[in-house]
Amino acid sequence: MTTVIRQDDLIESVADALQFISYYHPKDFIQAVHEAYQREESQAAKDAMAQILINSRMCAEGHRPLCQDTGIVTVFVNVGMNVQWDCEMSLDDVINEGVRRAYTQPDNVLRASILADPDGKRQNTGDNTPAIIHYKIVPGDTVEVHVAAKGGGSEAKSKFAMLNPSDSVVDWVLKMVPQMGAGWCPPGMLGIGIGGTAEKAMEMAKESLLDPIDIHDLQARGASNRAEELRLELFDKVNDLGIGAQGLGGLTTVLDVKVKDYPTHAANKPVAIIPNCAATRHAHFTLDGTGPSLQTPPSLDDWPEITWEVGENVRRVNLDTVTPEDVKDWQPGETVLLSGKMLTGRDAAHKKMVDMINNGEELPVDLKGRFIYYVGPVDPVREEVVGPAGPTTATRMDKFTHTMLAKTGLTGMIGKAERGQAGIDAIREFGAVYLMAVGGAAYLVSKAIKHAEVVAFPELGMEAIYEFDVEDMPVTVAVDSRGSSVHQTGPAEWHEKIIAAKAV
Repeated sequence: MTTVIRQDDLIESVADALQFISYYHPKDFIQAVHEAYQREESQAAKDAMAQILINSRMCAEGHRPLCQDTGIVTVFVNVGMNVQWDCEMSLDDVINEGVRRAYTQPDNVLRASILADPDGKRQNTGDNTPAIIHYKIVPGDTVEVHVAAKGGGSEAKSKFAMLNPSDSVVDWVLKMVPQMGAGWCPPGMLGIGIGGTAEKAMEMAKESLLDPIDIHDLQARGASNRAEELRLELFDKVNDLGIGAQGLGGLTTVLDVKVKDYPTHAANKPVAIIPNCAATRHAHFTLDGTGPSLQTPPSLDDWPEITWEVGENVRRVNLDTVTPEDVKDWQPGETVLLSGKMLTGRDAAHKKMVDMINNGEELPVDLKGRFIYYVGPVDPVREEVVGPAGPTTATRMDKFTHTMLAKTGLTGMIGKAERGQAGIDAIREFGAVYLMAVGGAAYLVSKAIKHAEVVAFPELGMEAIYEFDVEDMPVTVAVDSRGSSVHQTGPAEWHEKIIAAKAV
């Protein structure tokens, strides 16, 4: 029997799936984070997971993105051999039209993050196309489609190695995960591909992240093959590292580990790791010729009711009056609530500013005594001041930090995850401070922003420099003015605690 799949049905289904996953976490992910939250003993990690869960419920209720980075779209398409297409465009173009419609939907505009000419002008395509598309031709008369939106911060932490046949996969993974830092926004999942060729291993690692979180079911029934043995071993050993939520140190770093394998050459053992972040976004649908396949909204009862209190010892800071001298007594791990005006700027803005400094040009903004937030927000809709505006990975700004601190008088920086050694050294040298906002809580963070306007580089789109006026924006002192980093001390402390507890 031949099934005819219409062009508009696929477009509508892709667009619907991408809108859906922008604001609904998968139910299994919410359950896994809530379980980890309940058992977590590290207060910093528990607070981070509370913000992730609160943000998730807010997004489900408000139909706004879970993260300001609404991802690069990856699509896996299984086409039945008995399918015919009623299309005027190529299949790639049909899928990309679905992406375009999803990302420009007026009621929930999603951030366009895709840049053409990646080693040249890096010009934003404006609609988040093109997607990364994988096809398989399979028996049957339907088309199965898996759609994912992968954040750049977690994708940037992907690892690949061509191991020797006798090398240990476990040893390599345990060496790589600490090197990944916290820029992938744990707790999340690790997808691991083993075998095939280099590109096959990477594809398997990515595809494995579409599977549901079911590690506890596997623990209960036991492993039946080598891939499942690796899942169980790595789940325990990665969590024993003590990296914890947002890299702050804690009991849960991964919610699940997925492993796919494929036959490989006798001389090779290709291995890939791709992490999924706290904005885990994927959906599945099947087209059978009867029309579009649309997602079914979940029940809000699936989300736990979580409250998060900042505590009595919180430090409240007025950004309009804070001085470089004030930040010197801020302590690593301390919770700070920021109010007042801050500037924003990420990769492209930093590069432009550093180039201007090196050319002796005057900057369009005065950074002396100011704080800069590493963010590229989603455009606002309806009554919003700004769309979801969570932090981007701070280590990407490390190469610019010394110049920025030395030449502008910048006092503080706000971003996601750890700083690299170059960034830490510059912070120590100039007595600055680095504050961490929770990755995966972008909509929650945006509610603290009371006014936003572009003040420089409007041509950079979402990477323009904004001025935000914030009220009680929650952050953590991640690197103090003496160069002490909680992303170094926290995981080390919790690794020791976990190992000690297991030894009893």
